[in-house]
Amino acid sequence: MKFPIRFSIAAASGLAAAVAIAGSALAQGPQFRDERTGKMWTPDIVSQDDAPQTATTYPDKAFDPRMQREMIPGVVQLRPRANLMGVVPITAGPNVPIVTLDAPSLQAIPGRHWLTVLYVTNNSAGSIDVVVGCQFTNQGRKVQDTRVVVPPAGPGERLGLGVRGPQTDLFVDRVTCEVLSPI
Repeated sequence: MKFPIRFSIAAASGLAAAVAIAGSALAQGPQFRDERTGKMWTPDIVSQDDAPQTATTYPDKAFDPRMQREMIPGVVQLRPRANLMGVVPITAGPNVPIVTLDAPSLQAIPGRHWLTVLYVTNNSAGSIDVVVGCQFTNQGRKVQDTRVVVPPAGPGERLGLGVRGPQTDLFVDRVTCEVLSPI
């Protein structure tokens, strides 16, 4: 028994649109959402500069990540692109610091690297340059030490930055970040 194939122009254009959307999503790579802000981040927003390269092959790490003893030697310095998230009132003074840093979130991009999203706020009336130190750890042991050179923040600007951590073949359970120096 044969069934006639009916294919309308509207169905064809809808299919073409769905394929175009899927193709653009695949071209962008994996996307992830920052749970606190709801902002969608894509790998093209996250800096690929100075990406640490590791070659580890310990298949049992996935079963007992506490046994991992590996770390990235030295300090990885990154200069990620920043996204302007908004402007805040100028409040720097005796009780408010010039720069504030929101608690970073930690996410894994499967098969690629760990990622933390930082939000740096300039509370002053002048432009500032900031260096942030982040430490990626596993069970309290350092996995990667990172220095993030934040692009200049104008008066009252709040910047969002995607910061690369170690590759996901190294287990990370926490990231802590602190402002090292406003320049």
